[in-house]
Amino acid sequence: MDVRRTFDILTHQLANSPKKDAFAAKVDGQWVPTSTQQIQDEANLVSLGLVSLGLRRGDKVAIISMNRPEWMLADFGIAQIGAVSVPMYPSITVEDYKYIFTDAGVKAVFVADQKLYDKVQEATVGLDIPAKNIFTFDKISGARHFDELLELGRKGQPASLEPLKAAVVPDDLLTLIYTSGTTGSPKGVMLTHDNILSNCRSSQPAVPVSKEDRALSFLPLCHIFERMVTYLYMINGVSIYYAESMEVIADNLREVKPQIFTTVPRLLEKVYDKIVAKGHELDGVKKGLFFWALDLGLKYDTQKDQGFLYNTQLALANKLIFNKWRDALGGNLRCIVSGGGALQPRLARVFWSAGIPVMEGYGLTETSPVIAVGGYEKENNMIGTVGPVVEGVQVKIAADGEILTKSASVMKGYYNQPELTAKEFDEDGWFHTGDIGELVNGKFLKITDRKKEMFKTSGGKYIAPQVIEGKLKEDPLIEQAMVVGADQKFPSALIVPSFADLKGWCKRNGVADCPNEELVKNERVVELYEGLVKKYNQSFAQWEQVKRSVLLPEPWTVETGEMTPTMKVKRKVISENNKSIIEGLYHQNEKR
Repeated sequence: MDVRRTFDILTHQLANSPKKDAFAAKVDGQWVPTSTQQIQDEANLVSLGLVSLGLRRGDKVAIISMNRPEWMLADFGIAQIGAVSVPMYPSITVEDYKYIFTDAGVKAVFVADQKLYDKVQEATVGLDIPAKNIFTFDKISGARHFDELLELGRKGQPASLEPLKAAVVPDDLLTLIYTSGTTGSPKGVMLTHDNILSNCRSSQPAVPVSKEDRALSFLPLCHIFERMVTYLYMINGVSIYYAESMEVIADNLREVKPQIFTTVPRLLEKVYDKIVAKGHELDGVKKGLFFWALDLGLKYDTQKDQGFLYNTQLALANKLIFNKWRDALGGNLRCIVSGGGALQPRLARVFWSAGIPVMEGYGLTETSPVIAVGGYEKENNMIGTVGPVVEGVQVKIAADGEILTKSASVMKGYYNQPELTAKEFDEDGWFHTGDIGELVNGKFLKITDRKKEMFKTSGGKYIAPQVIEGKLKEDPLIEQAMVVGADQKFPSALIVPSFADLKGWCKRNGVADCPNEELVKNERVVELYEGLVKKYNQSFAQWEQVKRSVLLPEPWTVETGEMTPTMKVKRKVISENNKSIIEGLYHQNEKR
């Protein structure tokens, strides 16, 4: 790979696989392509425009936008002058923006639309960020449009850019990615060009893509997972189509017909739940065939040949039922890469059985991100694990079960926080991930919990809440779950129903429709969920079993501050918001 800095990807693609549709996005209802040459030319204009504003090597520039070609044009343009991008989630609060702007010392901002521009305006009050340095991707009254920056670039001297590019070395800081975490203030993870590109090299053998392929992109580019994968796609000459929104993703899949996309488990859960809900609407033979096929899929195992009868039945199920699933995902899908959280094994089994390999991966922002990923080939994919450790990355399991890692992909540290950085590395240079895991068969990495999230009951028994929560969420009727019980006699659970599925159950079982607040108190509904908890408890030892649970009427969201932008539960916030409910679980009579 002749790519040492991220912007070298552009000259690499121009030389090896120039594309007419390197990027594509919907404009006025039509897919509008951007060629490799156009990306290179406009990235150069961004660079020259920033220089004309006084931006220099090491300066910080924020990008706040959903995925679109301009995001990447800004990214390459910033990198080419040795400046540092600071990508941010569109969903975070004004207070978070203000904190990051201040901590990073941001000097310019790219922002997508009116709503986000208003938030930026509020967050920059009193800060040293000139209004002339804020550019919008959409045309907004009173704001400087992205085209104005390109026009500034056209007035610059193209030859003056070359020495700026030449001065950038692989170990230079490329980006500051602020991770919200589940507690405390955001931390700025310092990643270099080489950190991320080394991860591209490590991940490349695992991802089966070529210059003939298309990818659909919808995971936020401000997250390291989608950003690294974007660089990897471009190195391999894959055309990247940006989804319009999560609301119309099904339409975009049918239009683009991608060979690959990356996702988080929650999206696959929603796809699966919708499919099952449609199955319940069928009747007679069709309904019987649907659930026969689904039952076969739930028994699928990448690591075991289940014999002639099973294989024959599965082939028939693919012709009769699963072919429709593949068509709904565009019909050309070679694989799905899932990351950002634990994938329910049932989902992996069903999608694999339907001829849609799911490659579950694992990593952190601090590791650029991939540490391990399940293979596209069955022999390198064990369902329930995150696959083999990728090339060039070392992993060892500490005495207490924590996963430790070393590689060229590991961050330089946390910005402005040397003491915190030092805590994350031991004296031998191993980075401590904070995750508990094991190597299965000496090959497949399995994540069992977060070290900091384990708690002890009053009886001295350790509880791994994520394992129990993951098991509960296997049920389509459970949207979210959080296990509590530190220093108590037993674990309990807060459960948010999947209300769409629950209302479908109510309709089929004669329970009257009513608002969520009433539904979670309905006697039959409460009995239903108590039965589900009892069913999933059978997977755990006596002391791990959830003894009491309560249904909540509203989901936890980023907007309520109860979830991180990467959809991890903020346990302290949720516990505080539901303090009286949790206390009630432990102060009621022993018999319910």
